[in-house]
Amino acid sequence: MASATLVNNKLRSTLTMLGIIIGNASVIAMVGIGQGAQKLAEEQFESLGPNVLFIVPGSREERRTTFDLPKTLVLADAEAIATQVPSVAEVAPQINSPQILSYRSQNVSKTVIGTTPSYLTVRSFEIARGRFINDLDLQRNNRVVVLGSEIADKFFGKQSPLGEQIRIKNISFEIVGVMAAKGSFLGTNQDEFVFVPLTTMANQVVGNTSPFGTEVTFINVSAKDENSISAAQFQIENLLRLRHKITGADDFGVQTQKDILTIVGTVTSGLTVMLAAIAGISLLVGGIGVMNIMLVSVTERTQEIGLRKAIGAQERDILVQFLIEAVILSAAGGLLGTFIGISSVVAIGAVSPLKVSISPVAIILAVTVSGGIGLFFGVFPARRAAKLDPIVALRTA
Repeated sequence: MASATLVNNKLRSTLTMLGIIIGNASVIAMVGIGQGAQKLAEEQFESLGPNVLFIVPGSREERRTTFDLPKTLVLADAEAIATQVPSVAEVAPQINSPQILSYRSQNVSKTVIGTTPSYLTVRSFEIARGRFINDLDLQRNNRVVVLGSEIADKFFGKQSPLGEQIRIKNISFEIVGVMAAKGSFLGTNQDEFVFVPLTTMANQVVGNTSPFGTEVTFINVSAKDENSISAAQFQIENLLRLRHKITGADDFGVQTQKDILTIVGTVTSGLTVMLAAIAGISLLVGGIGVMNIMLVSVTERTQEIGLRKAIGAQERDILVQFLIEAVILSAAGGLLGTFIGISSVVAIGAVSPLKVSISPVAIILAVTVSGGIGLFFGVFPARRAAKLDPIVALRTA
């Protein structure tokens, strides 16, 4: 009887389910997108290189509150780490600076990185053509440059750029290599980086900006193995405190992949919960819609209720019938919403870099909650119908 009643009122039943459908689809899609964002971030951090530590300038407070970090790290710090920290395999300092790149009539503004040969292995980059910076380039301050794959494609297309000249800050550099495609990292396209020798960068492009030596933007460090990461972090911190004569707060920070992943995981998990909670409001609204329609249904079906009770139907029978109608509406809406939510997650995964996943927990929770909402919000209208006096109901009709 409950099913027949709902089928006879197709439009009203569909509109009633709409809130539940949207709520379920939103919860499943938001949880899938949030988990996909977390997986993407984890994969991008893993692509930075194995067992990598990052040494950044400035105290923790300064890094939180300002973009203009103090010039507290110098090339000598990187050299000291390479020679005095036994748990470190390789060290790759770097200087970052946005510069204008020019080739013939083309001009673009990109990040130029001055670094050392170790950068290639520490950060897990690969060369596609030519070579990378070598020790001789550093010793002689050679004006050589290695282009990111997209910069090479932009300037030269299918032609080989090796041996060509490109201008950085109106200084000519010879192109000696092209990097293999690396992809984006947290919104930054690593295939648009340009690499020059660190000494050339310091002496000819940006100049020396620190009174304590050649300032570096930060220092990449590779530990010998995964078990050496904690030891490397401890030893680096102690060494730099001694070198910088620190008695209070550190003027630098040492961060591991694990530290950064923990922070990113916390942020993305929080965003996932927040998005799911916002989407869950739709379920609440849908439940209120179910209750509203059921109350209207009770009013419209007063004669039916009175007639059924007059020929022997008990309050329990009326209560169960209206509860079944409410649960059917919510459960059907939950199943449709689940299908739409899963389809949305799959579609988003197909057209975006997100590694989206379908969470069985989210599906079970959404369907259970939608059914529970139907039961909860259907109780009041059902009780109201069950309590109708048959004589009053028949007389009212």
